[in-house]
Amino acid sequence: MFAEFGYGILLMGFAAAIYGAIAAVLGVRNRSTALVESARRAMLLTFPLISVSALSLIYLLVNDHYEVSFVYEVTSRSMPTYLKVTAWWGGQAGSLLFWSFLMSAFASAVTLRPWNRDIELLPWVIVVCSLTLAFFLGLVLFYENPFTRYWLIGGEVEAHMFAQRNASLFIPEDGRGLNPLLRHPGMIIHPPMLYLGFVSFVIPYAFAMAALITGRADDRWIRLTRRWTLWAWLFLSFGLVLGGRWAYDVLGWGGYWGWDPVEIAAFMPWLTGTAFLHSVMIQEKRGQLKHWNMVLIILTYSLVIFGTFLTRSGVLSSVHAFAQSAIGPLFFIFIGITFATSIFLLIKRWPELRSETEMKSMLSREALFLFNNLLFISILVVCFWGVMFPLVSELFTGQKVTVGPPFYERATAPLFSTLLFLMGVAPLSAWGRSTWQTLGRSIWKSALAAFIVTIGLFTFYTKNLYALIGFLLIVFVVFISLQEFWRGARARQKNQGENFFTALSRLIARDRRRYGGYIIHVSMALMAIGILGIELFQLETQGTLAQDEDLNIAGYTVVYRELASWDSLGEGVNYTRAVVDVYENGVYLGELNPRIDYYYDSQQNMTIPGNRSTLRDDLYI
Repeated sequence: MFAEFGYGILLMGFAAAIYGAIAAVLGVRNRSTALVESARRAMLLTFPLISVSALSLIYLLVNDHYEVSFVYEVTSRSMPTYLKVTAWWGGQAGSLLFWSFLMSAFASAVTLRPWNRDIELLPWVIVVCSLTLAFFLGLVLFYENPFTRYWLIGGEVEAHMFAQRNASLFIPEDGRGLNPLLRHPGMIIHPPMLYLGFVSFVIPYAFAMAALITGRADDRWIRLTRRWTLWAWLFLSFGLVLGGRWAYDVLGWGGYWGWDPVEIAAFMPWLTGTAFLHSVMIQEKRGQLKHWNMVLIILTYSLVIFGTFLTRSGVLSSVHAFAQSAIGPLFFIFIGITFATSIFLLIKRWPELRSETEMKSMLSREALFLFNNLLFISILVVCFWGVMFPLVSELFTGQKVTVGPPFYERATAPLFSTLLFLMGVAPLSAWGRSTWQTLGRSIWKSALAAFIVTIGLFTFYTKNLYALIGFLLIVFVVFISLQEFWRGARARQKNQGENFFTALSRLIARDRRRYGGYIIHVSMALMAIGILGIELFQLETQGTLAQDEDLNIAGYTVVYRELASWDSLGEGVNYTRAVVDVYENGVYLGELNPRIDYYYDSQQNMTIPGNRSTLRDDLYI
């Protein structure tokens, strides 16, 4: 009952999305506000409809309805309830429904805003959002249906949505269970954050296309979508960071980033989205780079769909990717149509998007921001080529040749280093015109402090040239950011007679965009410290130990004590756990317990490393 109900409601949501797109276009052509309003209400209707369908699927997941093929594939009786709920986005069909659910929520939310001043944009925003939503709903309904059930037909079990002739419903005793890699608390938050980031970027793209279609050459569409863009960037950033933490716990990489193809697929729209966040400030402040901003948001939208395509088509091997599926060509066609249409609209409006002022100084803030953008795009090109190279090599040679982390690290390290330097310099440059003298006066104190700290690191910590360059840039960015907070708070303290902390808090509240950017820059610099540690100071060793034998690495001594194996019947898992004592310079620090978990339902292993983490280092076994 719930399967048919959920499918039927989803079909109604699909019809509402299609109707909304058609009604919006007809409303514009016939100048009918009634039709446009009808399209808006159809867009609003999609959210409750898809929500009800999603709740139906969650009910089936939680209550062990294994006659539903999706429930059988991603849950089992031994799984806790929270994992059964998160299994919604743990499989191909469910994740597409989750994508559609978020898309309908955001599209409905954006149509609720007051449209009096921008009424000409409304129908085209509805068209773009409705067509994107309809595409994903179409995939769910006709290709990756999470509501199909198992039927026994002539002694064979087949999956169909509706009963076939001479068929009886087949109900397995238990499900296969979720992939062990996904049975982690990170499963609760990491995929939703990525999806939220992906879907949020559709809204700025929809406004950009509406501006192109209606001929609006001003920056109104940017101002309307500023918060959407910020939230999209934050969600995607959190998703990437949480994914790194998840990988550190369960994938056994010994690091947070393995340059996996699907990781990179999520990273690429982050690159263009970050470039877009910086570039739109130039259009708002100086009326420049209007063409470039359109290109960036088109690229971001296309890369969002492209990343979803890579994950779900099965064309690339990845621990994150789903199995091969027939939806790959459909994604490719959709990307091609939307990208070609976007470029056509951009070319059509190209003359109307001329810059209002000229860039007069290579040291001005807008020039440095543009250089920042070019670096982001350069990193994007490296990532895109690395991801696509296996497909290109297979096309021309018949063999799929992959590129590994060394390729990405060598190609992107100089680009990331230059970006780090610009994080410190660009915000201190003036809009319009700047000189070496004015820029030098702004940065010399921070540069001197960074140089002194680097000398200290050279004397007492490391002689590695690359590490010293990295630390120099990191300290430079941190000092400049802190200097700006200090300078602004001190000025306000003198002018307003406030104490320092009150002045600082009100300073940040008054200009959240500027000082929020500094906070992000400091956060990126702190992340860079961890990246340097992984890339330049990580030590690895391997060995086979008998009981009570030891292994030495970087001042640590690890002693293998014992191995135990037992079944947990309630969880359906066999645990095999080692006990390893850890010493440093003869001092006992404690024990670590690396283990292998074998899940009987999915018949798969998962390795859980033992990890001792301190501010100085991590010992990872």
